[in-house]
Amino acid sequence: MTSGIVNIKNKIQTGFTLWFTGLSGAGKSTIANILEKNIKDLGLKIEILDGDVVRTHLSKGLGFSKEDRDTNIRRIGYVASLLSRNGVIVITAAISPYIDIRNEVREMHENFIEVYAQCPLEVVEKRDVKGLYKKARSGEIPQFTGVSDPYEEPTAPEIVVETNKETPEESANKILRWLKENGFIER
Repeated sequence: MTSGIVNIKNKIQTGFTLWFTGLSGAGKSTIANILEKNIKDLGLKIEILDGDVVRTHLSKGLGFSKEDRDTNIRRIGYVASLLSRNGVIVITAAISPYIDIRNEVREMHENFIEVYAQCPLEVVEKRDVKGLYKKARSGEIPQFTGVSDPYEEPTAPEIVVETNKETPEESANKILRWLKENGFIER
């Protein structure tokens, strides 16, 4: 496996994956988009693999059974590992509810940073602009994470952002600080 380090305009860039996990509505995509802009502003190569977008293009036809969710997360993890080992910073924003599959994906990567977008269920339900939780509670959406399907919280994520207590910008800045302090991005 290569080291995932590339030289971009005299800047050395180490590829890594920021793997966001958390309930639907916890703020994963919002924070990912802020981070993408901030990292691009540093002149670094970055890609976002958003769970909803990937389901449309890479995992079309998959449902929401545990097996299909695992397949989707493995696919995202595989693409992220390819990009990161070639010097690209990758941000994934997918619920990825099961610890065992997140650990399996971690093993695919040389530089894997788990970011837990922590937010209580009652808060994400109040934020639910798409009405997904309401539909899940009424039985219209079966196998919905946090309602009728489990979400297994990370046991040792590298970064925790508390999206019910922090603004998306504060969470993004917390992640950037961690990346700088741990040598993934130049100070």
